Amino acid sequence: MMDLPPDQQERIVCSITAAIKYEIPANILLAIAEKEGGKPGQWVSNRNGTHDVGSMQFNTAYLGDLARYGITPDDAAQPGCFPYELAAWRIRLHIKQDTGDVWTKASNYHSRTPIVNATYRADLMVKAAHWADWLEDRLMAPLNPKK
Repeated sequence: MMDLPPDQQERIVCSITAAIKYEIPANILLAIAEKEGGKPGQWVSNRNGTHDVGSMQFNTAYLGDLARYGITPDDAAQPGCFPYELAAWRIRLHIKQDTGDVWTKASNYHSRTPIVNATYRADLMVKAAHWADWLEDRLMAPLNPKK
């Protein structure tokens, strides 16, 4: 992994760690992180008055419930692994509570609007397949040496 730029190292390490902690597929979280493409400190305004914040472009609409725990939009904007944990927590809720297949549920992270979700879902599946291969090549190869 050291051959990757530092921002990608953070994305990969934090995504894998958060995926394990929240028991969601690492390839899906890595694909969402890639798709969202946010940066620490980044704020993007949405038409509905909310903002997408930080590395995982966590929507401020979901921070209302977390305020009682002292979690603020600034926390979602910070560098490091916390934004990935917030995203993994939210994706886990979608996977556990929403209807549809896992890809539709994971794509609800971006939007529940059917046409928007379907577009995001199609790209998410491609990116998740790439990340599954990457994880297998990088992390499983030492466990399965070729004869």
